[in-house]
Amino acid sequence: MIEVRCARPEDGDVLGEIHAASWEASHAPFFSTEFAARAVASRRTRWHERISEGTGTILLAVLDGRPLALSLLRPSEAGAEFAEIFSFYCHPDGWGSGVAAALLAESLRRLRSDGFTQVHLWTLRDTPQSRRFYTKCGFAESGATRAYDYGDGNPVDQVEYRRTC
Repeated sequence: MIEVRCARPEDGDVLGEIHAASWEASHAPFFSTEFAARAVASRRTRWHERISEGTGTILLAVLDGRPLALSLLRPSEAGAEFAEIFSFYCHPDGWGSGVAAALLAESLRRLRSDGFTQVHLWTLRDTPQSRRFYTKCGFAESGATRAYDYGDGNPVDQVEYRRTC
């Protein structure tokens, strides 16, 4: 059974573990070993602050009692009708289970109920698994690209995906 709910203050550690494990599997190969290790460690510790700040909506998806996926939704600078999926991560143990699709469906439902009509996100250009997932969920490339620096001074290419809520 999949449950999707708003993250609570006590979820900070589990959100950090989901983010770290997913980022390590999907993003770390693009960076030096040293930078990737620091980046993974920092992802374990940032979610308590994000929850307490209250900026955006943080959702947590739980499969059979195990938290496995998270999303961070917020208004976008692209326009009043746009929301941004700022973070969307699924623990590798949940890949292929349907938990990420359920989380994305609930994320879109919440955005619609908050009055947004459009949503966008950025993902790494060279991560075919995430790109296939977003396409399967109704997103399409907008044609926009950007170089994004995760903090090591070596930007990686990202592509933007959009869809209606």
